[in-house]
Amino acid sequence: MKALYLTLLLAPAFSFSAEGPPRVSAQQFVDLQQGNTDFPGFRRAHAKGICVSGEFRANGQLADYSKASLFKTGATPFTGRLSIAGNNPTAPDLKAPVRSMALSFASSRTEQWRLAMNTPPVMAVADPHTFYQQIQAIQAGPAAVKQFFAAHPESSEFLTWAGQYQATGSFAAETYYSINAFYLVNADGKQQAVRWAMQPTVSVAATDLTAPDALQQEIAARIAADQVVFDWVFTLADATDDENNPTKAWPDSRQQIIAGQLVLTGTTPQLEGDCHAINFDPLVLPDGIKATADPILRARSAAYAESYRRRAKEQLQGALEGSNNE
Repeated sequence: MKALYLTLLLAPAFSFSAEGPPRVSAQQFVDLQQGNTDFPGFRRAHAKGICVSGEFRANGQLADYSKASLFKTGATPFTGRLSIAGNNPTAPDLKAPVRSMALSFASSRTEQWRLAMNTPPVMAVADPHTFYQQIQAIQAGPAAVKQFFAAHPESSEFLTWAGQYQATGSFAAETYYSINAFYLVNADGKQQAVRWAMQPTVSVAATDLTAPDALQQEIAARIAADQVVFDWVFTLADATDDENNPTKAWPDSRQQIIAGQLVLTGTTPQLEGDCHAINFDPLVLPDGIKATADPILRARSAAYAESYRRRAKEQLQGALEGSNNE
């Protein structure tokens, strides 16, 4: 494990930009997310979460679209994480405006697929620099947020979603979206642009619970009593859809395919579980899945890597300090 941490610390810095200047580095982005908080060893975004485990049971319906082994009929285990937005690992669960699901599949010793999904179906903006400005506005307060969105009409679909979204009373009852598009690639090399969603099979009304860990307690109890199931639904783009623009939803008339069911069977507190050490980088892809040119997708990957590098360094320093005190 120490070797892994050292490798990350020595890795080159990531950066990302829109098609032209100005340029925003991953370090600047994570600095902004981190702010003045001090929670060493935790993620800079979505810091509070719970590890989950289970398997994906594929029905074979996507096998003609992608050569990824995950989509062949059968079951593949995963390590995952359910979390809330924010940089505070002690924040109250029910106060967060966004909930997330992350998954890591290891189809072989050399091939992995990592997914990071959120409850909003679209982004508010389409490029990293504007996303950086959006976070700055949020931190500045309501007046700055209002001014920002007034200057960015591309945010209209996100604002419509935010205005009508009603949080549920359980991680198990949310829909989690890929937000960004990817390509499925089949054995003949044919590409199909897709987005996907994990759709719940239960409904749970929002509650007035005030416990800080209400969502974590609820999902742990629910999974202990019975497995939790999501349908993994893929939406196929047509020629008129822009797979590189995450601010625009695709029409409901697009073809949808249920690839199988994601089944959650276990939970573990994140500091004790395998999910805490995983960087859920959405660009860790298996053969048969390919990234689009969406600049936000690359920005997410770069920021995740920088966040992971920082917490790996903090964990290594803590381990070394502990060994020196023995």
